[in-house]
Amino acid sequence: MKEITANNTESFRPFYPGELIKDELEYRKIQQKEFAKKCGLSYTAFNEVLNGKRPLSIELVLTIETTLGIKADMLLRMQTEHNMQIC
Repeated sequence: MKEITANNTESFRPFYPGELIKDELEYRKIQQKEFAKKCGLSYTAFNEVLNGKRPLSIELVLTIETTLGIKADMLLRMQTEHNMQIC
């Protein structure tokens, strides 16, 4: 997503994979608390993942692939790209 800044230049805001997961949960009408429990995470930890305050782990992306069908390798690539963009 791009943001307009001074002098009409655009700055790039990296897309965090948690946004994709959050959108998918909303689309499927799955509550975050319910899904966190299914993944073996506390709601707080899962919410931090969704909001970019905690990185995705390999274990979590494998669980997401199994339960939601979102490819683990894609989520890990997104996480890596996000990490590189914010450094």
